Amino acid sequence: MELVTPSIGLVFWTTIAFFILIFVLGKFAWKPIMQALAEREQSIEDALSSAEKAKEELTRLNNESEQLLKVARAERDTILKEAKQLRDNLVADAKGIAQTEANKMIAKAKVEIDNQKIAALAEVKSQVANLSIEIAEKVLRNQLADKAKQEALVADLLKEVKLS
Repeated sequence: MELVTPSIGLVFWTTIAFFILIFVLGKFAWKPIMQALAEREQSIEDALSSAEKAKEELTRLNNESEQLLKVARAERDTILKEAKQLRDNLVADAKGIAQTEANKMIAKAKVEIDNQKIAALAEVKSQVANLSIEIAEKVLRNQLADKAKQEALVADLLKEVKLS
């Protein structure tokens, strides 16, 4: 039973050892432990404040990057709009030039066709005149081959000259 109930001397010396331990810890260990805890608390506060500053900086950078993105998108849209307008202008100019060239070519072709037509008509007239002269020559040769026919023709021509 002695093991279960301690004696008064044991309790006394245990209490004195406890107070000596508290005194020694208070004298030598309490201040360094409290200082270490304070330093730890300060480092945690510093880490939290730097994390808060980093979060604010990240938010600011996100806002700036979004503003830059908006500006870049607006510039991209402007550039695309200008490029489309330039393309449309170039296409319209090219169509206009092509139309003008086509009209010039058509007019030139019409003039060439008219010239060819006139030349062909002149050629046909020339050939008709030559054929008419040849036919008239052959007819007159046949008519004038006979002396009696020649005298009759001269007489007819003289009558006509007198009548006119």
